[in-house]
Amino acid sequence: MIGLSSDVRVWLATGHTDMRKGFNSLALRVQETLKRNPHNGNLFCFRGRRGDLLKVIWHDGQGACLFVKRLERGRFLWPSMADGVVTISAAQLSYLLSGIDWRMPQKTWRPEAAG
Repeated sequence: MIGLSSDVRVWLATGHTDMRKGFNSLALRVQETLKRNPHNGNLFCFRGRRGDLLKVIWHDGQGACLFVKRLERGRFLWPSMADGVVTISAAQLSYLLSGIDWRMPQKTWRPEAAG
């Protein structure tokens, strides 16, 4: 389980990524494309061309962790290359991993009175 602190940022690598890449290749992409330090404890997310596969690389201070999720149906909603570098909150990451539109999640209706 990823124990995220409140100051952790989640970065999305816009566009698609070759999903054959592993730790070193993804960390190099973070460094060169996102211009970020891949070892600073933030999460960096990459999506494949078809959109149903997502990889998350995270350095926990002791080593790199690589998480992979494949959706059985649907696609991960992803920003376009024109959006540039995109950062989202941990809550939005939760939506993203669930296949929910993290850009505009729908709030549920709450009653205003008990009666």
